[in-house]
Amino acid sequence: MSDLLARHRAVMPNWLALYYNEPIEIVGGKGNRVVDASGKSYLDFFAGILTNMIGYDVAEVRDAVERQIATGVVHTSTVYLLRGQVELAEKIARLSGIPDAKVFFTNSGTEANETALLLATYARRTDQILAMRQSYHGRSFGTVAVTSNRSWKNNSLSPLNVHFLHGADRHLTQFRGMSDEQYIAACVDDLRHVLATATGGDVAAIIAEPIQGVGGFTMAPDGLFRAYQEVLAEQGILFISDEVQTGWGRTGSAFFGIQNHGVTPDMMTFAKGLGNGFAVGGVVARGDLMDNLHAVGLATFGGNPVAMAAANATLDYVLDHDLQANAARTGAIIIDGLREAAPRLPVVGDVRGKGLMFAVELVAPDGSPSPELAAKFMEETKKLGLLAGKGGLYGHTIRMAPPLTLTEEEAREGLGIIITALENL
Repeated sequence: MSDLLARHRAVMPNWLALYYNEPIEIVGGKGNRVVDASGKSYLDFFAGILTNMIGYDVAEVRDAVERQIATGVVHTSTVYLLRGQVELAEKIARLSGIPDAKVFFTNSGTEANETALLLATYARRTDQILAMRQSYHGRSFGTVAVTSNRSWKNNSLSPLNVHFLHGADRHLTQFRGMSDEQYIAACVDDLRHVLATATGGDVAAIIAEPIQGVGGFTMAPDGLFRAYQEVLAEQGILFISDEVQTGWGRTGSAFFGIQNHGVTPDMMTFAKGLGNGFAVGGVVARGDLMDNLHAVGLATFGGNPVAMAAANATLDYVLDHDLQANAARTGAIIIDGLREAAPRLPVVGDVRGKGLMFAVELVAPDGSPSPELAAKFMEETKKLGLLAGKGGLYGHTIRMAPPLTLTEEEAREGLGIIITALENL
């Protein structure tokens, strides 16, 4: 492994971060567990950054991919009819609830968000965008502009005129102790003030994650985005929901995260888990917005036949096995267990989450964010046989999102490992 790590460092950029003091190479997987090159097994609570959504070595996905490869056609591009694209788009359009919806497929969430921003700014003829503080929407030029986390922004240059809103920052002094209703009211007041003072003329759209991924699974209280949408609708401002991490039933309480707020957005972006490891992303939007562009467009690799085979099989599996209900059931075991244990664990500053998307903030004795404890927790869980992820504005949050196929027994096993690791900090 030291040889592979040395080779990695020689040819890969130094900003390409690796977890752990001694990084691992994953060489096998089955169900909700993976095996590294040394033969050590781990219960996977990060799922390739929420991407191996229904676990590893899933027969339905494997068989669908093998059938497509067996045809000899692994690529044609969008200048030809693609049956798998049409079939998947029909399913997504129906599930989205967006009126007269149409779908465009990309390779990633970054590309999906770029497409949504293009559609919004073109339709509204303005470069002004609203986004949320602590957000992350991708690593490209446009998506970095709507990302509000200094650790993920290489520069301030932007093709967009962006204004950032409150909504997932209740830790700030001015919001502490507020009820959900009071916090929503304060955020709506701020939105109206931003529109009245910081913007000039029309605004194209708001883009928001229902639960902030890189932000450490921070989230607006249910109903905030409904309140925002009511204000935005007064000026015709579009709503883009970034469902790259919150889609496909992961929150347990809704199939798409934004539905927890009672909102039907104008567009939703998606990626990650839909292909269960195969590269797929996309936008589902109102048909008039999608059809509005005047220039010719295509996607060379977006909606690739193999990726479409995997995505169709994955989505069918999620629906056929009601994995949204499973996320609610198994997620409650973990989140309730963590909240019960938190009062006796001084390193825990907060426990939050919905379904199989949950996080623990780690703090120093004075209550300040502790990225050092987060790094130590990662080493502890690795030693105990569980993979977790990190995030948060200050790098002090452990974020976890197991496959939606997690069993109740595995949920209890993972909960035990997490609590043991916290006790060892």
